[in-house]
Amino acid sequence: MFDFTPLYRSSVGFDRLFQRLDEAAATENQAYPPYNIERLGENEYRITMAVAGFGPADVNIEAKGNTLTVTGKKADKPAVGDMLHQGIAARGFERRFQLADHVEVKGADMDNGLLHIALERRVPEALKPRQITIGTTSKLKAVDSKAA
Repeated sequence: MFDFTPLYRSSVGFDRLFQRLDEAAATENQAYPPYNIERLGENEYRITMAVAGFGPADVNIEAKGNTLTVTGKKADKPAVGDMLHQGIAARGFERRFQLADHVEVKGADMDNGLLHIALERRVPEALKPRQITIGTTSKLKAVDSKAA
């Protein structure tokens, strides 16, 4: 854990950067549930989370601004018999992912205990780089120069 307090005293406008670093350090210790982030193409990504024991009704996905939040809460079920060993984690979780500008959630799918979240970067046409053609003038105007 790092203390960014000295940097706050000598910098202006970097508070969002320091906040992100604090969040990254705090989430570094969280290991449940495990996840992968894959790049499928130039503008396509997928987050895969291992959520064994959770069903689609137990998981909530929310995209707000540039933050994607995935939460899971298992409904309490009455015990059928005496549990001798419980190795499958059924505790609730919350995972937050910071999305870059123009990254949108396309959808989510659950298969064999894995939650797949499809993401796509859609940059608006106005922000994409474009080529500017260089024109030529066919008629050059001569400037009259008079002798002094």
